[in-house]
Amino acid sequence: MTNSFCIFTETMNKLRRFTVSKLAVTVIRVTLRSKSAAQRPSAPLGSRLLTDPDDVFKHNMWDHVQWTEEDKENAKQMIEENSRVQVSLKEQGKFDTEACHYWDKFYEAHQDKFFKDRRWLFLEFPELLPTGAVSKPAENHRDTDIYSDQASFRILEVGCGVGNSVFPILKNIKGTDSFLYGCDFSQRAIQLIMDHPDYDDSVCHVFVHDLCEEAASFPFPPRSLDVILAVFVLSSIHPERIQGVVNRLSAYLKDGGVFLFRDYGRYDLSQLRFKKGQCLSENFYTRGDGTCAYFFSKEEVHDLFSKAGLEEVQNLEDKRLQVNRRKKVVMRRVWMQSKYRKSSPPS
Repeated sequence: MTNSFCIFTETMNKLRRFTVSKLAVTVIRVTLRSKSAAQRPSAPLGSRLLTDPDDVFKHNMWDHVQWTEEDKENAKQMIEENSRVQVSLKEQGKFDTEACHYWDKFYEAHQDKFFKDRRWLFLEFPELLPTGAVSKPAENHRDTDIYSDQASFRILEVGCGVGNSVFPILKNIKGTDSFLYGCDFSQRAIQLIMDHPDYDDSVCHVFVHDLCEEAASFPFPPRSLDVILAVFVLSSIHPERIQGVVNRLSAYLKDGGVFLFRDYGRYDLSQLRFKKGQCLSENFYTRGDGTCAYFFSKEEVHDLFSKAGLEEVQNLEDKRLQVNRRKKVVMRRVWMQSKYRKSSPPS
């Protein structure tokens, strides 16, 4: 009896120690994750957390990395340094007026090989998946009748490029009563989409459009879109024009429609890498090929969409640590990821 009691006592003590140990690990994990909970997307993508600095070279990317004050100060100093010498005012104008030319040359050089298909879209932006969409037979839309009253769910991607979002979306909406529009101001990019074997004009219409042209029309009426998607496109526009672009686009959202946005964030590695003489204005740069990039802050993004009459659903700084394991180099990436909804008018 005594021997059995001793065995029982020892077993219970081991169980307590194991439970306490597991609880401690859980508390540590919860604490570490809670520090970045406000910045972390709720979607599955981006769940690899660096909890032990010694593990940094075990993976190519770490998510939701927190910056120290020293990190921020170093980034600010690098930006101050690369912004001291700016492109002359005489030269700056061409990067705005000839933007279409530069992007056409870009796509002529790279075709559809430069960017990868964005298969992460539906993890981060499940709003792109139509809810309650019903199956429908395929129908061909004539060029003169590209707005279909039969579609119950409509998406517009602005700056669609060569279709790195278009084709993943098409794969998911095909066979439903959904319709996808895509526009880009590069004729070359639009042609590459239309020549693609997966392009289907029964569920998609792509067209050339200059977002900065106030008088340019869309092939659909105001208040007709459920989703507008802008991925790394607003950053290519002169910062003084961006607000007008968002205002005009927002007018095409239905009540309850959502604007999905992902783009470069302030202090991203690509901003720090610019050289003197590439800065056009504060946080706005031109690349060697003539294309441009602006780097947004969280506050700017909020103001941008709020002034367009949209309500914040999500506004996150996606901070990651990119790792070159071969060279033992770590690089800090910063992207903005936001969702803003058009509210319904009070009844």
